[in-house]
Amino acid sequence: MTTLAARALIAEDEVLLAAALSAALQRLWPELEIIGVAANGIEAVDHALAVQPDILFFDIKMPGKSGLEAARELADEWPEKQSFPLLVFVTAYDDYAVQAFEQAAIDYVLKPANDERLAKTVERLQARLAQNRKTGNPGNTSDDMERVLQQLRGITPVPAAQERLRMIRAAVGNQIKLIPIEEVIYFEATDKYVNVVTADSESLIRTSLKELIPQLDPDQFWQIHRGTVVRIAQVQSAQRDEAGKLSLRLRTRPETLAVSRLFTHLFKQM
Repeated sequence: MTTLAARALIAEDEVLLAAALSAALQRLWPELEIIGVAANGIEAVDHALAVQPDILFFDIKMPGKSGLEAARELADEWPEKQSFPLLVFVTAYDDYAVQAFEQAAIDYVLKPANDERLAKTVERLQARLAQNRKTGNPGNTSDDMERVLQQLRGITPVPAAQERLRMIRAAVGNQIKLIPIEEVIYFEATDKYVNVVTADSESLIRTSLKELIPQLDPDQFWQIHRGTVVRIAQVQSAQRDEAGKLSLRLRTRPETLAVSRLFTHLFKQM
């Protein structure tokens, strides 16, 4: 196996599994430096942005923020001129569309990690890193980032069937305010709540955007940012500023909504 030094970050909330993965990687790739182990998705994002490793091993299911959510957030926030890490997801396999992992930029291993499968992942990672270093390709051109983002969009859990939401129940003092779903212009995550915005009001509901999205009609409500979901019929136009940032103008609200890099593809033809 080719000798190649690299730096890796592991994100895994189960301590024993994290230790087992780290030990296996050290056996199979002695030159690999494990520069940290994050206990959850939020910590993983902060740590990755701080140390900028060559490789990320992310458990898909973690508290706070899943590995997939963490990777998507990193793809949005990663410095434009800095090489984006190679991604390896640690997964239970059967509840994700694993065909999306069969790409050059993203790989997966089953938990607990099997040495034979992990060895194949190590070989793929080494080959990709060696190619990038030989050609001088930083691995973070706009085309490379778009490919990574496209792959991240393709990795989705198989959702449980849920009834579509028809009415929002929001607490206002000692009363419950009923908001018909057709009156909602957009939802915005705010700390532990979601702000429900209509043409003339804003109301907080005690839920997460992650829990809310599966209950919404995807033909009517589009996620445009990790913290924002908009009713697409309420979007008047999409526009870019001088820095290339995309934002949406609304039909019945004065504010504009930012579109993160992960979702800009939705508005390419608008």
